[in-house]
Amino acid sequence: MKLWLFDILACPIDKNYPLKLYIFSYETPNEIIDMILEISKDRDIDKIKSENLVKISEENGIITVQDELVLEKTPFLIYLKLIEQSIDELQNIYDLSRKENSNELLNHIRTKIYTKIKNYVKILPEDDDLSEILPELVTINKFKFEIEIETGIIFCPKCKRWFPIIDTIPQMLPDEYRDEKVELEFLKTNKNLLYEEFFQQDLKPFKP
Repeated sequence: MKLWLFDILACPIDKNYPLKLYIFSYETPNEIIDMILEISKDRDIDKIKSENLVKISEENGIITVQDELVLEKTPFLIYLKLIEQSIDELQNIYDLSRKENSNELLNHIRTKIYTKIKNYVKILPEDDDLSEILPELVTINKFKFEIEIETGIIFCPKCKRWFPIIDTIPQMLPDEYRDEKVELEFLKTNKNLLYEEFFQQDLKPFKP
């Protein structure tokens, strides 16, 4: 499951949003995670621009931006607000994989990148090509579109239902179509990764 999908998922039972995501493991190789982490540190602007991931244009004196997160051409102030919201959604993600580089990347985006973009919005230079924050914007896009979760749990804090992610596929089915044996075995296998408080809740539809 790619992380961008989590941005739009709601509970199939009570339609609650946002949900919580507990990551157990990644399918993405360490080398890719390291590469994404280095983008905003190396700050190779020429290389970043050559990829053309963040597309900047001007129409009738208005600077617009679009990328994989914001698909339509959007005035750059509104675009930056949408990027802030996209980073805010990362507060509902818990990386329990014990991978140092993935945790570092997630925290880097939630703190340093978020702060840098927020400060940029306050200054808001006129006639800017976004070069100052282009590495940060590319980092966020690659994080959400190139990182693949192998196993984990999507959790609805309202109805207490948990949905496993098995072999990259989120199993978000109605209760009557779920496989109790398979899913409880999955939960048991990964029990050591979750907080004890998680199991103290009235978990549905199955409780270990």
